[in-house]
Amino acid sequence: MQRRGFLRAGAAALASTGWLSACDPAVRTLDGGFTGIDIERGHALRDRLERGGAALAPAVVRRTRVVIAGGGIAGLSAARALRLGGVQDFAVLELEDTPGGNSRGGAVNGIACPLGAHYLPTPGDDAREVQDYLEELGLRKRVHGRWQYDEMALCHSPQERLFFNGHWQEGLLPMAGVGAATLAQYRRFSALVTQASRAAPFTMPAMKAWTHGRTVAGEHLALDAVTMHAWLTHNGLDDAHLRWYLDYCCRDDFGAGLARVSAWAAIAYFASRHGFHAPTEADGSKDDAERDSERDTERDSVLTWPQGNGWLSQQLAAPLNAAGQLHTGASVLRIASTRHGVEVDAYIASTDRVERWVAQRCIVALPLFVASRVVQPAPDFLQQAARHVRWAPWLVANIHIDAPLHDREGAAPSWDNVLYADAVAGGLGYVDAGHQRLDPRPAPTVLSYYQALGDMPDARRLLAEQPWTHWRDPIMASLSLAHPDMAERATRMEITRYGHAMAIPLPGTLALLGRMGLSAVSAQPVVLSNGERMALTPTPGADRLLFAHADWSGYSVFEEAFTRGFAAGALAASG
Repeated sequence: MQRRGFLRAGAAALASTGWLSACDPAVRTLDGGFTGIDIERGHALRDRLERGGAALAPAVVRRTRVVIAGGGIAGLSAARALRLGGVQDFAVLELEDTPGGNSRGGAVNGIACPLGAHYLPTPGDDAREVQDYLEELGLRKRVHGRWQYDEMALCHSPQERLFFNGHWQEGLLPMAGVGAATLAQYRRFSALVTQASRAAPFTMPAMKAWTHGRTVAGEHLALDAVTMHAWLTHNGLDDAHLRWYLDYCCRDDFGAGLARVSAWAAIAYFASRHGFHAPTEADGSKDDAERDSERDTERDSVLTWPQGNGWLSQQLAAPLNAAGQLHTGASVLRIASTRHGVEVDAYIASTDRVERWVAQRCIVALPLFVASRVVQPAPDFLQQAARHVRWAPWLVANIHIDAPLHDREGAAPSWDNVLYADAVAGGLGYVDAGHQRLDPRPAPTVLSYYQALGDMPDARRLLAEQPWTHWRDPIMASLSLAHPDMAERATRMEITRYGHAMAIPLPGTLALLGRMGLSAVSAQPVVLSNGERMALTPTPGADRLLFAHADWSGYSVFEEAFTRGFAAGALAASG
């Protein structure tokens, strides 16, 4: 269905429910608004710098051993590494009222839901720091010689489905009614991913390849030089269904589609985790359906909670709150190395004043575009990285429904629910916050609908200027195609906006950041919480500053942010 027809159908669906009939007094009004992120507070840096003078003068000076600027996953992980290294004298400064960055959680009408990232793939051995943290939480245990994850945290089945050709199918790769030519291209792409993996292994986190091999593979640099769209064209992969699926994957992980994301990043999406296994690949031992089901269960296991990765950030923040080490509502304005240490000035929203922290070291766990403005003077490598990287805006719409929705025919309701060729710009479908409940009785829940806006012109301005209803109405129209009673069941929608949610791995990103990774600061082996010693991942640094943020990997996923933060914290603890 073409976009125009899709929108007409969505409007018709809503009109049939009364959603678009403003004159009908019986129509339920869907209340809601913006929540989760204070955009105006995010502009405090710009406003203060423009005013200058007394507006930047500190009202109080505090001292500590280490300041962590930024309370996202990287900053929280750095704090954990400091504690494991025996350092308790530190402070974490976070702009928002709650830490977690893209991994925050919230609630609508009392039901917990994600405000950002909603899952963590079970980490491989390259993400040993993440594995160690999951073991600390009791989510990963060795049972009879094999590692097992807590069944309560693993995503319950059914995990995912796609609304395709008017009904729901299991899995997200379009399959219902596709032809032999499409299946052949699925298999061709699978073979190419396997070939790329064998030529030069991919790791997650990406910088582990630089740690182990001390070089960025030439095969990876060749993929990094072109967009995924160009790479597909070069390899004769033009099937519309395959391209839709790969575009969806790029938008889901990187915030933008095939025409902007590098081929290296797009292939790493599969090759660094579970590969791409085309349906009906024969292995001679089981029928296709049984084999594919077992393979999906093993390779696609993810950890999730009602509030998404907000649960993980809450666990990381808990000891900091208890110790008074986490300071929220603090917008970092200036970071400067002096003879006496590092000075970190922060605007405190609750008191409307600037406070100065003086420390031996500062871990800059801020996005590159912020770090390049507040670090004075900004080192050349930081300026280079900030000039190259571009960021995707995102929107998360949490929709409370008072009862389970009526489905079009097909696969059963799942945790992850995606609409093929969604008419909503950047639409990625929704996850059900109630999916992890063990109680089978029907109950209200929250659907978290995601929009990746990296390909939308002026998306950042529109997020700041348009009312929340500008985003509400297309979302409701789209979901009503798959759920005819959507307007009847929905009671409230709360929208969280991210103007600079995540770095987009454009062509050339790996070449630029890879060089910085190879020339970064390193230290003696670090000790994990279980006593295991391992090599420390290189960390960009200058003077008394250590830089830790997923932006330094060129894209934003939990494993990258956590590992970079841990490396910086461990280095700060050792020096």
